[in-house]
Formats: sequence, C-alpha cells, structure tokens
Amino acid sequence: MATKHEQILQFIESLSVGNKISVRQIAKELNVSEGTAYRAIKEAENQSLVSTIERVGTIRIEKKKKENIERLTFAEIINIVDGQVLGGREGLYKTLNKFVIGAMKLEAMMRYTEAGSLLIVGNRTNAHELALKEGAAVLITGGFDTEERVKKLADEKKLPIISTSYDTFTVAAMINRAIYDQLIKKEIVLVEDIYTAFEQSYYLKTTDTVENWHELNEATSHSRYPVVDASNRVVGMVTSKDVIGKDRSIVIDKVMTKNPMTVQTKTSLANAAHMMVWEGIEIMPVVDQYHKLQGLISRQDVLKALQHIQRQPQVGETIDDLVSKQVEVIGEEGNNMLFQVSVTPQMTNQLGSLSYGVFTSLVTEASSRLLRKYKKGDLVVENLAIYFIKPVQIESVIEIKPEIMEVGRKFAKVDVELYHEKTLVGKALLMAQLIDR
Repeated sequence: MATKHEQILQFIESLSVGNKISVRQIAKELNVSEGTAYRAIKEAENQSLVSTIERVGTIRIEKKKKENIERLTFAEIINIVDGQVLGGREGLYKTLNKFVIGAMKLEAMMRYTEAGSLLIVGNRTNAHELALKEGAAVLITGGFDTEERVKKLADEKKLPIISTSYDTFTVAAMINRAIYDQLIKKEIVLVEDIYTAFEQSYYLKTTDTVENWHELNEATSHSRYPVVDASNRVVGMVTSKDVIGKDRSIVIDKVMTKNPMTVQTKTSLANAAHMMVWEGIEIMPVVDQYHKLQGLISRQDVLKALQHIQRQPQVGETIDDLVSKQVEVIGEEGNNMLFQVSVTPQMTNQLGSLSYGVFTSLVTEASSRLLRKYKKGDLVVENLAIYFIKPVQIESVIEIKPEIMEVGRKFAKVDVELYHEKTLVGKALLMAQLIDR
C-alpha cells in the first residue's frame, strides 16, 4: 500500500497543468498534516511536477522532456527576472520557444513575434496588445505597468504578462544565462535517459522459488534478476552462480545476494559506469527514493551510451579532453616516451600561468599513455604529489618526461618531470591503480 507521501505525489500528478495548489488545501483534501503536505510538495518540485513562484504560489506544470530541457516555462522566467504577474496567470506553465527584444519599430517587431515566443519590451502598450494577439507572452522591463484591457486580453488568451524592474539588456542576459545553464545540464546523461523501464524489466519476488528462476532464464536468456518484496522494494539480486546445484523448490530469498548495489534515475551515467566497472556488475536495479524497483540498467546500456556521448557534437570539452588533444609524442626510446604540449589560454589561471588543475591533467595523461605501453588498461590515480618549481607562461612549449619507477599487476609508480626550454619547471610523483580492460 502507498505511503501518505506517495499518495500526495500521485494526487499532485493527477492534477491538470496550470492548477494552483497549497499546503493547506492538500492537508485538508487528503487528511494529512501540513508538515507531510509541505514535504510532498517540495518533492514534487524536485521532480518538476510543480513550480513555486513568489507572490503567485505553487502551480502544477508540464514535466519537461529531456530533449526540451533548454526550454524554459514562463513560471521559471518570473523567478529568473524576479518579476510579477500582471495578467494571464493561467498560462504560466507553458514553455517559450524563443524570446524577442522589442527595440525596433512596431511592424518590424511583429515580424519576429510568433506564437509561443516571449516579447521583451518597455512601456509600449500597442506592442503588448499585438504580441498577445499573435499568441506571444510579454515581459515588460523597467518596472512599468500596462492597461487593463491588455491584462484582460492576457487572461482570455492564457498568456502571461510579466513586469520586472530590470532593464531590457539585463533581462536578456539573465534569460540567456538560464538557457545556457539548462544546456549544460542537458549534456549530463543520467541513468533515467538509458535504463530499461519497470514494464520491460524481468524480476523475481522473495516468495518465488529457484524453479521460477529457471523458467525466467529459459524465457529471457538472461541469468541475473533483481528480487523484490511484497512492496516492490529491491531486497536482493540472484544470478546463475546463486542457484547452480540448488534444489528447485528452495525459496529465492534463501539463495539471493542481499543488499545489492542500486542506482537512482538521477544518478549520472559516469557514476553508474564507474560503479559497474569497478565492482564487475553486469546488471544493476534502478530504484526510487523508497528503494522501489523502477527498472534495470545493464553494462551494455552504459557502454553504448558512453560511445554515443563521445560522438555528440554539442558536448562541451572538459579540461582533460583539451589536454589529451594537445599532448603530442615527440620521442620514443625503449620504455621511455617524451611528450610536448603548447600552453593555450584555456590552460592558464587568472595570472596567465599554467594552472594547477591543467598541470595535474598533463601529469595524468602522460603517465597513462606511458603505462599503456606495458599494459592494456586504464589507471585510477591513488596519490599525486606535485611540485611547481617555476611558473609556465601562456604560449610556452613544454616537454613532459614520465618515467616508470615501479609497475606491478595492480599498481604503478611514475615519476614525471616537466621542462620549458631545457629548464625544469615542475615535478610529480604519481601512484595509480591499474584496471584491466
């Protein structure tokens, strides 16, 4: 049976988009305490089911799809520009496709203003009215108001008219920044983007027997399944290793591995990949905050997604990507390698010298490439001691000399020296754990 918290979330989800909700109303309708109602509303906000706007209240909004994450709702615009609603309150849940700055003649402005857009303009009442007739919302800058007939039109069309005390340029910069922040979030792939949903997942119950495992194994050709209790909470994992040689009438909870590792839908793909590779796990259950089974994620899903990300043109480069592209091999002799890199503006700190973070990446990259000559695999840095001897200026060309001091089956020690014009500028001692591919 669902808890009160879950019942409230289900109730909120059943409300139509644009509905206003309050703690008192939920507490009264569902016969719960105001504290329970408040916590559930906060959780609904985290799940993007509702949005709370100052001086307006909490309203039910559309749950945005991942691919449209760069689109903002008008409710979010109010929070970004610290605005107030003059009319069209019922349309706050809608998303905007683009925004237009009204710094031109009226006819020219209307050429760019279309349904679903947001016109950012000062105290030009004609522009407010025409934009609403075109199906666009209006953001009035400079703290101005508008006429009553325009507010009525906004209410009729369910298109918000918002007023903010900021000037047009500041408002445009603020909205641009919010869209950019949303795009950065879009690049971070989460478990929810790639996992197999509950409806398509295979699992066993604690009351099932080893016989049920064999039936499922024949039907699916999989051998690993999560085990759930009567409330659908994940309590174990069962694999062929657990059931081999066991009597088929034995109950699953007697043979399963208890307390398995799980991930949540909001776990990043990088984190899930690290856990699965590190622990050698083929399949992981995906659970919600109550540990209820939501679906499954396989190592194959993770590897496919990671390959897909690398092919995405819109994904921004990290410092590590930047460094690995710039580092070139200029000499190879026996077990030694010599690397070279030119210091670009992105690699420097505010003083124009090579930054500490980039220095660390250079050391790790050179050590990793040298170790790959010995073993096929990746390294995880366990310990790193760095000594900056001299600052390295922008556009300097530096040479990196890594030297293996000790290498075993699982661990390696590398001594790294960095030179600029034959002068030693930095040293590092790196200890790493080796992971076989």
